[in-house]
Amino acid sequence: MSETKQNIAIELVDVERSFGQQKVLNKINLAVREGTTTVIVGPSGQGKSVVLKHMLGLLQPDRGRVLVYGKDLARMRKSELKAVRQDFGVLFQNVALFDSLNIFDNVALPLRERTQAGEDEIRDNVREKLALMDLDGVEEKFPAQLSGGMKKRVGLARALVMKPRIVFFDEPTTGLDVSKSNEIYRLFFKTQARLKYTAVIVSHDVPKIFKLADYVALIHEGQILGNIPPEQFQLSDNPVIRAFVEETMGPIYSSEREERFFYEKV
Repeated sequence: MSETKQNIAIELVDVERSFGQQKVLNKINLAVREGTTTVIVGPSGQGKSVVLKHMLGLLQPDRGRVLVYGKDLARMRKSELKAVRQDFGVLFQNVALFDSLNIFDNVALPLRERTQAGEDEIRDNVREKLALMDLDGVEEKFPAQLSGGMKKRVGLARALVMKPRIVFFDEPTTGLDVSKSNEIYRLFFKTQARLKYTAVIVSHDVPKIFKLADYVALIHEGQILGNIPPEQFQLSDNPVIRAFVEETMGPIYSSEREERFFYEKV
């Protein structure tokens, strides 16, 4: 089936952005398909988080367009941008919980600030999202009383409490050990499958993050390479993608490619 604009949630078109003399994004083109998980990978300092901030409307491009459901963020009035962001959920790298608020109030905060929901509705919504994160019984605790993994789950509950259409994840497993990272990845998979939101994940956690991905895009020297399914990405013949895969995952995928080619010829 050919792709149409109707199933594109976010599209970056020839986006350029410089900071001083340094050009970070150089004609970035990227389409995020609705209902899928797109993972943006690349070495530190290549601009992954800058791409994310453009999608959120926190930065505007020097040139090019950032479209959310076909509408250019840079051309929106503040009221329009605010309305679009109602459909966004964000899990920050540092989670950004408020130490002075208990867990219930941390998760409830977006509902109280951005909706007219009554306290009964807020209570039911917050408890539902905490239960989805396997966090029953923590409502009265404070962030300092929770482990790093539990804080991440609270952050995800808060990101989902507004029932967003698009959820952004900025290095979501930073600071977690392997077992806690795997636990968070399982929660991502479960919640995305259940709630059907569009997910954009910026991550350095290769190859584990590929298990979540429908599409993988590599940012390299200010441009996007790939944006293809993880299996194709790992076996790509693009020399830059191939070098990234071999550096982060080893030569196993090159060996598999050569072996497959041999048997196909036979």
